[in-house]
Amino acid sequence: MAVHHKILGIVTLLYLCLFFIHLIFFAFKKEKIVAVMWPLLYGTLGLHTVGLILRWLESYRHGMGHAPLSNFYESLVFYAWCVSLIVVFMKKRLNYPAITVCATVISLFLMGYASISPSVDRNIQPLVPALQSNWLHIHVLTCFLAYASFAVSFISGFLYMFTWKNVIPPRDILDEINYRSVVVGFPMLSAGIFTGAVWAHYAWGSYWSWDPKETWSLITWIVYAVFLHARLMRGWKGKKIAILSIVGFASVIFTYFGVNFILSGLHSYAT
Repeated sequence: MAVHHKILGIVTLLYLCLFFIHLIFFAFKKEKIVAVMWPLLYGTLGLHTVGLILRWLESYRHGMGHAPLSNFYESLVFYAWCVSLIVVFMKKRLNYPAITVCATVISLFLMGYASISPSVDRNIQPLVPALQSNWLHIHVLTCFLAYASFAVSFISGFLYMFTWKNVIPPRDILDEINYRSVVVGFPMLSAGIFTGAVWAHYAWGSYWSWDPKETWSLITWIVYAVFLHARLMRGWKGKKIAILSIVGFASVIFTYFGVNFILSGLHSYAT
C-alpha cells in the first residue's frame, strides 16, 4: 500500500476520533474537551494536506505528474480537505461544537466513502486529454471551496430548525454564519463556473454545451444568487434563509453525486 493511502487512512480515523470527542463533550459538557478539538482538527488537516501532497508526488513517480484532482476518489478526499479548511478559516465564527461536529461528520463520510467503497477506484490514473489543462486545477479548487462553504451554510441552516439549549448556538449567530458562508462560497462558485467554461472551450471547443454537470452547476448558482438577493434586497432572515441554504446544498449534492451516478455527459470520467 502506498504511503499516501496509509496517511489518508489515518486521517479518516482521526476524523472518527474527532466525532467521538464531540459526543463525549455533548454527554459530559466538559469545557476542557473543547480545548482538545481544535488542536486535533489542525493536526488532522495538516496530515490530510501531507497525504494529498504525497499522492501528487506519487503521480510523478508513475510518470503522470498531475494534481490529485482528476477522479472521483481524489475529489472525495479533496472535498473533505476543503470542508476542514473552511472550518479552520472561519474558526472565530464556527467555534461551536454543534457546528464542528456536523462538519466532522461530512468530512468523515467523504473520507470513509473514499476509503472503503468498492465502487471507488483509488489508483492514480493517467489524465484523459480533456483533463490536461491548468484550468482544471483552478476550476476544481474554486468549485470545491464553494461546496465546502455551502456545507457550512447548510449546517447552520439545518441547526436553525432545532432548539437544543446549551448545545445549538443562538439563532442569530446561526443566521449570520449562514449568510457569511454563502458570501464566501458564491464568488468561488462563480469563478468555478467561469474557469470551467474556459476549460470546456479548451477541451471540447465550446464554452457551454448544457452538459448535465454544467446545467446543475448553473441551477446551484441561481439558488445561491436568489439567497443573496433575498437577504440583501428583501431583508430575508431566519427560517426562510435557512430553508434556502438547505435547498441550495441539496442542489450541490445532486451536482456532485447525482450527476455522476444518474446522468451521463462530458463529466462522466469524474466517476
